[in-house]
Amino acid sequence: MFLHVTKMNYLENYQLKLTFNNGVEGVVDLERELYGEIFEPLRDKNLFKQVFLTRRTIEWPNGADFAPEFLLELAQAKVAVASELVAVAA
Repeated sequence: MFLHVTKMNYLENYQLKLTFNNGVEGVVDLERELYGEIFEPLRDKNLFKQVFLTRRTIEWPNGADFAPEFLLELAQAKVAVASELVAVAA
């Protein structure tokens, strides 16, 4: 099965809530990923907010997109960090 994003919601700043076809849901913060010729323009929040869902991933009007596998890694890393913080606080 090929991984793809099935649902996307803009949250705030550079954060998106994503759902994947494997059932995983997570929040990705793309602020640190917005560098280079194609992604740098997305630092303009008005352009970033224009994100839309394609058949497989998320994309912006300037043609920028991220592989769903990369987005899943980001979502899972954020969940892992949050779980570690909860464990340390307990």
